[in-house]
Amino acid sequence: MSLPADGSAPGPTSDDGVGGAGVAGVRMGIDVGSVRVGVALSDPRGVLAHPVTTVAPDEVARIVDLIGAEDVVCVYVGLPRTLRGDEGPAAATVRGYAQSLSTLVAPVPVRLVDERLTTVTAHRQLESSGVRERGRRPVIDQAAAVLILQGALDLESSSGRPAGELVHRGRKPRHARKRKDHV
Repeated sequence: MSLPADGSAPGPTSDDGVGGAGVAGVRMGIDVGSVRVGVALSDPRGVLAHPVTTVAPDEVARIVDLIGAEDVVCVYVGLPRTLRGDEGPAAATVRGYAQSLSTLVAPVPVRLVDERLTTVTAHRQLESSGVRERGRRPVIDQAAAVLILQGALDLESSSGRPAGELVHRGRKPRHARKRKDHV
């Protein structure tokens, strides 16, 4: 991430201090899967999403490097929910991933956005564009990341507010102190 010309720390990422809407700059969309993580970026005006890469889930450093290299102002991570809106084990995994990422990329905000049906939609779009099943595997996560990010960008544009739920940076867990009972 580049610093302002005067060397000071970057200012707030938006007028409400939580990143996203109202700030010019590149946004990132992430689709976290158990095997692959798809990454998409927006144009600097935050209007159009495009696919960038696919990484393994344990390659968080590559995502952190990309955030810095592209001067990303906000990261949107897709949160898998059921059609009823419930969260299952996959959502817990994504929340943990987003929490870890948030700590690593501070002060860039990380936000969770609903990703229901993005992978299904991505499969259908790739299929209708003639991409064979075998050829879809390497890019399906990128396509899902594009859908996640584009949905967030559209919501930002229409509402004037960042999409989704801000991931609060956690502190390192403290070890519980053993209490001495006074007799």
